Amino acid sequence: MSIRVETDGPVTTVIHDRPQARNAMDPESARALTDAFLAFERDPDAAVAVLWGAGGAFCAGWDLKYGASLVGDDGHLAELDFPAAEPADPNAVPRGPMGPTRLELSKPVIAAVAGPAVAGGMEIALWADIRIMEEDAYMGVYCRRWGIPLVDGGTVRLPRLVGQGRAMEIILTGRKVPAEECLLIGACERVVPVGDSRRAAEEMAHEIARFPQACARADRRSVLAQHGLPVRQALRREWANSIGTIGEGLRGAARFAGGKGRHGDFGDI
Repeated sequence: MSIRVETDGPVTTVIHDRPQARNAMDPESARALTDAFLAFERDPDAAVAVLWGAGGAFCAGWDLKYGASLVGDDGHLAELDFPAAEPADPNAVPRGPMGPTRLELSKPVIAAVAGPAVAGGMEIALWADIRIMEEDAYMGVYCRRWGIPLVDGGTVRLPRLVGQGRAMEIILTGRKVPAEECLLIGACERVVPVGDSRRAAEEMAHEIARFPQACARADRRSVLAQHGLPVRQALRREWANSIGTIGEGLRGAARFAGGKGRHGDFGDI
């Protein structure tokens, strides 16, 4: 199986292990990756997930060799194993061609990016809440060369992160976007030495996981839910979303009053 899962307390690391194809995504891997994140979502002991590609590549996109096999000798196309954007069954899992990219989880995911995160692989990275890239990692719409469109969130999430104009230039040219540029434009949040992305992502995941989780998840949910709303409406939604966790906050205030976490100390909470 090309997808493996390792757990360390509250942190779940999902590993795409298909290095012979630079972790390109075929339908079997897409289904398995989706199932892994659904299991993470259901696990009451799991707080934060890390997504990492084994063998020095995050994901080289949709498996073009698989795609080529769908073209018959007469040029006719076989039926694509691409799920609909909105399943006819409202209870069905909204799986994307690249796997989990249409899931809306309640818990954060950190992408640990080594090597290429290109085409559909970039779309998976953009689906994550946070991206940590190695110094020689890169993104890019490499599928521009072959006439394959972005159908798994790339044209939606990239403009929201970096702005419409910059996203348009990256999408239309298909050029390589190195890690340092990704950091500068907001396509990733941290750059680390080569070989260090998984360690750095898991370290951040443990840091997030040790905080009171009802509040952390409410704030994450609010950031996602307010996008595009007028300020007044967004403020109302923030209040309605988060006020229910105030009990957890009051218990935290009691710990502070008892001497914990003084002077901005995050180590003793």
